[in-house]
Amino acid sequence: MKTILNHLFEQKTFSRQEAKEIFTHISLGKYNNSQMVAFMAAYCMRNITVEELGGFRDAMLELCLRTDLSDYELIDLCGTGGDGKDTFNISTLASFVVSGAGYKVAKHGNYGVSSGCGSSNVMEYLGYKFTNAVDELKNSLDNAGICFLHAPLFHPAMKNVAPLRRELGVKTFFNMLGPMVNPAQPKHQLVGVFSLELARLYAYLYQQSDKKYTIIHAFEGYDEVSLTCDFKTFSNKGEQNYSVKNLGFDYINANTITGGSTVEESAKIFTSVLDGSGTAEQNNVVLCNAALAIKTIKPDISFADCFYEAEESLLNKNALNSFKKLVA
Repeated sequence: MKTILNHLFEQKTFSRQEAKEIFTHISLGKYNNSQMVAFMAAYCMRNITVEELGGFRDAMLELCLRTDLSDYELIDLCGTGGDGKDTFNISTLASFVVSGAGYKVAKHGNYGVSSGCGSSNVMEYLGYKFTNAVDELKNSLDNAGICFLHAPLFHPAMKNVAPLRRELGVKTFFNMLGPMVNPAQPKHQLVGVFSLELARLYAYLYQQSDKKYTIIHAFEGYDEVSLTCDFKTFSNKGEQNYSVKNLGFDYINANTITGGSTVEESAKIFTSVLDGSGTAEQNNVVLCNAALAIKTIKPDISFADCFYEAEESLLNKNALNSFKKLVA
């Protein structure tokens, strides 16, 4: 590891294969805690290359517990986190809106590390029991239209790293990997990223896959459509800038979409949106992200029509029913 760290400190980069081998050794606990923390910290201060990101992703997928859900046309809605904006659980709520609209969702989630409350924190608090049993996940997809993939159950090699990430409490390159390593490897994916540079790296890697994808970056640094500012997407059709005004919305204040300071408060926001008592700002942010997910599945449909589908799911309580069925 000393050689690896010196390589990083000299601003040198690794090939894809080198990055894969290093990540594999980290995951298998071949280095001590101090060395692993130093490695993570180094990437907080230097840019990751597309080769390194690809190598880390390859290693993580190779080590994960693969889950065969190939009988379903799946989509995942997942952000990198690490944007420092402390929004409520937008992508998780949008996932239930999408499943309520009749699509199959394989939501990849984890406990919050660089954020106060991750999707797994909320789901666990509200009574969901995590599982990696394929039959149970299929049953969830059949009955609720959605299954929840709690990352630690599918990435056991990360057990050496998880405590160190929690102690650091800041975004690391692991945030960059989260959306890429869904163990079900869904055919469709809506990904939010915290920087434009990372969006471009993702776009390069996703262009080499057979996925239908949309990568989102909001210009004020959000890893989702925030409606506080305009945003950019990268998809199979190329790059596109979206204006909040042109979509028919007014810009909103960032304070209107913040999350709770505790899991309990976050869960309260979560359930209020699902049961129809969310604010207009909360609802519209969730619906815009859900609409982009639907548009990822059906790219030739207009954003307005996709938004209408999402809105029907929320207003008719189909999203709420999807959530209730999953927890039950």
